[in-house]
Amino acid sequence: MLRNYAPLSFRLLRPQASYAQPTQAVPDRVRLEDSALHVMTDFKATTAVIVLSGDPLDEAHRRMIQRGVRLLLVVDQDRRVVGVITASDILGDRPMRVITQRGIRREELLVRDIMTPQERLEVLEFPDVRTAKVGHVVATLKRSGRQHALVVEHDANGGNIVRGVFSATQIARQLGIAIPAEEVAATFSEIEAQLAR
Repeated sequence: MLRNYAPLSFRLLRPQASYAQPTQAVPDRVRLEDSALHVMTDFKATTAVIVLSGDPLDEAHRRMIQRGVRLLLVVDQDRRVVGVITASDILGDRPMRVITQRGIRREELLVRDIMTPQERLEVLEFPDVRTAKVGHVVATLKRSGRQHALVVEHDANGGNIVRGVFSATQIARQLGIAIPAEEVAATFSEIEAQLAR
């Protein structure tokens, strides 16, 4: 049966070889009237950056810096989403509160100590996002007072699959607004001020 198929030739791997990684091509500039999909990080096109709930908090922070993101999906050993952790969580007052309450050192903090657990995560539905505009997403993030919003779609059994994420910082960048990523309120005030000009 295999006589109709000639074997392929092997070659040696060249030094300093890299490897393919998914990349999502998003427009550099968007307007409020553009499709919301232009500002969503789509996990079907870009690999989600993940961390385990039992990983040290400092490892999560290193991973954010290394990958240039401010939100990690927290997963269990079976890669099911059990929460999220953001740069604001890590750099805010939550770690100090846990350290004080438990009487532990910072090096002992784990992702699960600081993350927002799955049962408290509010998400957007992908069918709604597919028909939304960038302006809808900006208004949604502003009303919620959040820097990020997860987007889910449903699998064949009706379960949730995290499809992507919106980031206020990324949206501002794509709208052509330079914003330091420290303050949610400042982000949205700056977006409104810039767009009003």
